[in-house]
Amino acid sequence: MKGTKDVEQNIKEKKLLDLQWVRRALLLLLGDITIIIIASIGALIARFDFSYNSIDAIYLESMYRYLPIHILTTVLIFYFCKMYHSLWKFISIHELGYIILANIVSFFMQIAGFHLMQYPIPRSYFFLEILLQTVMVVGIRFSYRFCRYLKEAREQRFGCGEPQKRVMIIGAGDAGRAIIKEILDSRHLTMKVCCVIDDDCNKEGRYINGIPIVGDRSVILKNVEKYKIDKIILAIPSASKEERREILEICKLAKCELKTLPGMYQLIDGELNIGKLRDVEITDLLGRDPIQVNLDEIMGYVEQKIIMVTGGGGSIGSELCRQIAMYNPKQLIIFDVYENNAYEIQQELKRHHPELNLVVLIGSVRNTHRMETVFEKYRPDIVYHAAAHKHVPLMEDSPNEAIKNNVFGTYKTAKAASEYGVKRFVLISTDKAVNPTNIMGASKRLCEMIVQSFDKISKTEFVAVRFGNVLGSNGSVIPLFKKQIAEGGPVTVTHKDIIRYFMTIPEAVSLVLQAGAYARGGEIFVLEMGAPVRIDDMARNLIRLSGYTPDVDIKIEYTGLRPGEKLYEELLMAEEGMKETANKLIHIGKPIEMDEETFFDKLAELKEACYNDDESIKEKVQKLVPTYRIKK
Repeated sequence: MKGTKDVEQNIKEKKLLDLQWVRRALLLLLGDITIIIIASIGALIARFDFSYNSIDAIYLESMYRYLPIHILTTVLIFYFCKMYHSLWKFISIHELGYIILANIVSFFMQIAGFHLMQYPIPRSYFFLEILLQTVMVVGIRFSYRFCRYLKEAREQRFGCGEPQKRVMIIGAGDAGRAIIKEILDSRHLTMKVCCVIDDDCNKEGRYINGIPIVGDRSVILKNVEKYKIDKIILAIPSASKEERREILEICKLAKCELKTLPGMYQLIDGELNIGKLRDVEITDLLGRDPIQVNLDEIMGYVEQKIIMVTGGGGSIGSELCRQIAMYNPKQLIIFDVYENNAYEIQQELKRHHPELNLVVLIGSVRNTHRMETVFEKYRPDIVYHAAAHKHVPLMEDSPNEAIKNNVFGTYKTAKAASEYGVKRFVLISTDKAVNPTNIMGASKRLCEMIVQSFDKISKTEFVAVRFGNVLGSNGSVIPLFKKQIAEGGPVTVTHKDIIRYFMTIPEAVSLVLQAGAYARGGEIFVLEMGAPVRIDDMARNLIRLSGYTPDVDIKIEYTGLRPGEKLYEELLMAEEGMKETANKLIHIGKPIEMDEETFFDKLAELKEACYNDDESIKEKVQKLVPTYRIKK
């Protein structure tokens, strides 16, 4: 019953809108007919020295006899030139072009009509008539927008309507002009553009739609204060990441709301409008240009292959699924123990890739029978193993679970991959595997050793890809900091000097896929993470981006290093060495020589210990990973 009422209401609203449109179109039509009549009579009056009585009767008769034909043809021309379909409150140069075109066609049609009918008329009449007609047609349409502009200006001046935010636009190029135009055109955007910043010194002192260009980035803070700016919009999508970072470093010092257009590489459809604006994120301050990968190389080994992603509902796993879906796999298998995560990525992929052959399976990598059943049934060509426990403090308190899931989950998945003819197995590893000081890092180091060992005894190509922290992943510092800021603080940082390597999830995954193309078996690929970032600086930047002042509006508390936490992370073990690849952001660590038989024997002992909940599990792990330093 409710649904029927909604449908009926929608039909009524549509009919009302249709009636309003018809009414407006009829008013315009009547206006145009009046204009044509006035222009026709006025042209003759003007021709004869503005004296109606001086007009020759023969010319008046010709004009009146042809006038109905002229009205009909002109109205039809206007109709086909869409002059009764436009929204005149948004009239622009585009609509003006249609008006001029329609009147030019009307001009020639009128000349042809008088000639065919052989009605006598002075030649100057045609030029005077079309001039009057065009001016009045343009005037009646622009007058609506002008009156609307005056009304809004009056509301702004006398404080009517919603209070407006005072806006600074950075960038006087196409994007900046488009944003300014949209703000000026819309009555619903409660914003007033006060000034424009641009680094081109030749533009200083000029205006865009009446808005002054006040100078380059060096005067941002000065003009924020001068114009009492509430919001800054960065509208330079063509700027490099480094340029954007430098500008935003200045902007974050102003207590203003910050918005930005995405970079051109993120503007898929190329559109520049207010709807594309987003909040400035901490990733904008990393200052790294978009990562380049060889799409042909990735396509070459992913296209028309059966791909399986374990942990496919997690932060890294789900992004792997998103990017793999773009490379036309024969089948994509998402395997995850958490049904909610798996369901969410399943629905997303169905929306964006309806043609994708997608299989979603629930199960644990710790279950040997389940893994063998899945591999036997689906026979994947490539496996990305992203399933893992990753939270350092939690794993310190549950070390046996870290070993069961990370180490033996990897072992069981790798064993099934080897037995069922998988061509390539890619382990997602972490920088915490280097000289680990926590059980999570040590477990991932063991995972790397497992895939290196399997590579020696299997036809499957086993490789690992190691990288640092990813921004925005589940449980990472960014969501935590945002939550703490939203609650008014304090923001908690473990140590003032703690540093981490960071990369966005899409960046990391694109390099994982690229590294997979380079795999020949046994490699540990290490991703170039750029310059390390102080977590304290990141917290302060995030507070500023939220419009607050660190230590004044939002306090920062230092809680001390957590169990197993390092001040800094390393990406490569010294004994591994370094080897370059075709991509400067991907390096290869030389595999460590080890006796596979001895390693697997010790692994069996470790398995027995962890499944018996042995309290000395960390010491047993240390025997397998000599670089693991247990923190007491």
